[in-house]
Amino acid sequence: MLISSNPEYFAETAVDPPVRGFLHRPPASASDALVLTHGAGSDAQAPLLVALAQTFSQSGVMVLRCELPFRQRRPHGPPPLDSGERDRRGLKHAIDSLQKLVSGRVFLGGHSYGGRQASILSSEHPDLAAGLILFSYPLHPPRKPNQLRTQHLPKLRTPALFFHGTRDPFGSIEEMETALALVRARTKLVRVEGAGHDLEAGKNNNEAGKPDLTTIVLGQFQRFFT
Repeated sequence: MLISSNPEYFAETAVDPPVRGFLHRPPASASDALVLTHGAGSDAQAPLLVALAQTFSQSGVMVLRCELPFRQRRPHGPPPLDSGERDRRGLKHAIDSLQKLVSGRVFLGGHSYGGRQASILSSEHPDLAAGLILFSYPLHPPRKPNQLRTQHLPKLRTPALFFHGTRDPFGSIEEMETALALVRARTKLVRVEGAGHDLEAGKNNNEAGKPDLTTIVLGQFQRFFT
């Protein structure tokens, strides 16, 4: 049974935008760390982020569930159209904050909108994060496959691990494979069978003793970034 890592509230207010979220410290001292952030309609309390943070921290990785700047300003609703640049600066500040707490690598991860901003940030600052973990990358709006969000992918030089549901309306597995061919860095696409954009179907998969999604993510992370 997974033991809660007793997250603590975390804030760094000396920067603009400030960093706010929940810090999961591992049982022993950590060398590596991970910043995790949420999608456009969610926040740092998203169940997927909580479960991932608990699993990773128990394995020895310090995790910060980060509240994006747009969500710090408004508790509900999607991000304003002009919030991307500020949200990316917030993620950069979150990485900077964790680099002060660990001696090793700092990774960056996010779900949907948060993952997209993480990948854009890494394309702008190739050496900022040691690697990316992206969940349900929003390749295009539902039913609008011609509105691709791939402009920055050819500039991406950061190794990236993608997890994507086979029923995600924001992009099919085949569309994701085509998009990832644009990335000039090592990538891996892990398909989550039967899952939609929220990856709900993969979170608690106990069928025939199969591991749940967070355990799969940790295993893939450990192999990909070894």
